Amino acid sequence: MPRPSQGEALIAWALFAVVTLAVLVTYSRLEPSELYNVSHDGLAGGMSRALVLLNFPVALGAIALALLAVAALPRRAWLVAGPAIALSAGVAVTVDQNDLDARWVNALPALGVVLGLSLTAAAASRAGVSLTPWHGSDRTRVILAVATILLSLPWLAAELGFHLPGDVFLGEEPYPESDGSVIAAVHLGHHHGGDGALLILTALLLSRVRIAPGFLRVVSTGYLGTMFAYGAVNLAQDLWREQLVKRGWTDVDIPPALVPGLRPVWLVIVVLAAIATLVLLRESNRHEALPAHA
Repeated sequence: MPRPSQGEALIAWALFAVVTLAVLVTYSRLEPSELYNVSHDGLAGGMSRALVLLNFPVALGAIALALLAVAALPRRAWLVAGPAIALSAGVAVTVDQNDLDARWVNALPALGVVLGLSLTAAAASRAGVSLTPWHGSDRTRVILAVATILLSLPWLAAELGFHLPGDVFLGEEPYPESDGSVIAAVHLGHHHGGDGALLILTALLLSRVRIAPGFLRVVSTGYLGTMFAYGAVNLAQDLWREQLVKRGWTDVDIPPALVPGLRPVWLVIVVLAAIATLVLLRESNRHEALPAHA
């Protein structure tokens, strides 16, 4: 089986770069009081929040991209991929959602991201940058991607530093928090629902690429399935709270799912991850069987 081309990987990196640039600009020009759990302003504030973004969620995507890259490289590439994945996985302990100012420890997952990018560059020079040919299941990917983007419109606007106009989504409407403070229903700046959307889009994109049968395919597919499930649940949780609970349509809230734990919401993620992984593995097997029946 030919080495997997890196066209989809480069699109994923471009997507991460665009989001990081948007965060850098928005957090540089807005006051911390208009944002969420940050205290630095100006360019220092923008660079600080951009570094944290490279930890979460970009480092999670960088793990998938490193796995895709080593599938196109010699085995010695694991000398770089191993540290890249380990450093990126450090995001589990380097990000505090209650304090999104950068700390020195945030440099470690960011280094993992840089190593992952270097692996993609090496793989692209070896295997090319073409995209995987279109196949039937891509229609489902397009539908899921379009739905994800549409549901993320309030966060996309907030990422750029403004509230989405119109009445379809809540945005600038004041909402009283449990501590007595009153903030916009959708605060300006980055949202974890947007992180979920970014992970969903990355998983949909990278899952198009065909990796040779074997252990690496199973690991990579399992990771993409988990990333899709984790992103979907976090998107749903943030959207539900901001657009339904804050609108007063329900008092029932979906529990936070950012941090792994022995909680029912994580059982949902595990089940969805298993389903997504099985679907993707079945798709890969079916795709390989097509030439034999041609």
